[in-house]
Amino acid sequence: MAPHSLVPPGGRRRGVLFDVDGTLIDSSYIHTVSWWGAFRQQGYDVPMASIHRHVGMGGDRLVDSLLPEGRDRALDPEILASHGALYASHWPSLRALDGAKDLLAQCHTGGLAVALASSARRKDLEVMKSILDAEAFIDAATSANDAKNSKPAPDILVAALEAINVQAADAIYIGDAVWDMQAAAALEIPAIGVTCGGVSAGELRDAGAVEVYEGPRDLLRNLPSSALGRLLAST
Repeated sequence: MAPHSLVPPGGRRRGVLFDVDGTLIDSSYIHTVSWWGAFRQQGYDVPMASIHRHVGMGGDRLVDSLLPEGRDRALDPEILASHGALYASHWPSLRALDGAKDLLAQCHTGGLAVALASSARRKDLEVMKSILDAEAFIDAATSANDAKNSKPAPDILVAALEAINVQAADAIYIGDAVWDMQAAAALEIPAIGVTCGGVSAGELRDAGAVEVYEGPRDLLRNLPSSALGRLLAST
C-alpha cells in the first residue's frame, strides 16, 4: 500500500472524489450527440439543449426525464444500448481537459486519497482512465456498475468513499453538472463546480457548489485559496 493511502498518525484519512465526464474528460457534448442519435433511432426528436442539461445523470434517469411517461418502456434498454454504441464510436476523439492529470497528481502528492466517482459505464470509464494517463494518482474508481441508483442519488459517491476508506466529512467532490452538486449535497460533502462541461457557474452555485472554476487548470491556478487547497493543507 502506498504511503499516501495510509491514515496519518493521529489524524483522519482525507480524500477527493472526481466526476469524470465533463470534469476531467471533454465529453459532455459527445454524450449529448450520442443520446440525440439514440433517441432519433427510436423515433423521439429531443432537442440537444434539453439533452445537454440532463447529461451527468445516470442513463436510466436521463431517459426517464426526457421521454414521455406513456412511452413503451420496453424500448428503454435499446435506447441505452444505442447511446453506448454511439458514444463508443467517439472514443478515439476523447481528450483530457487541460490540467486534469496535473490536478490528480497534485491531490495525490499532497496526501489525499483520490477516487473517480462517475456515472459512466465501467467500460467507458476504463477508456477515459486510459486517456487521463494518471493511474499512478488514482486510488479507486467507481462507475454506474457500482451503484443501485444513479446520480443525482449519492450511491456512486458512497461507493467511492468506501473504496478509499474516507468519511464524507473528510472529502470534497469535484464535478461539472447540477446532478453532481445534488449528489454531494445529499452526503453533506462540499462540492466544487467546473464549467468545462457546459453548465453555467450560476446553475452550479444554485445547486450547491461552494466554489466554481472554469476547469482543472483554473482550479490548479487558484488552489491555495480553494476549498481543495484547504483540504490539502489539513493533511
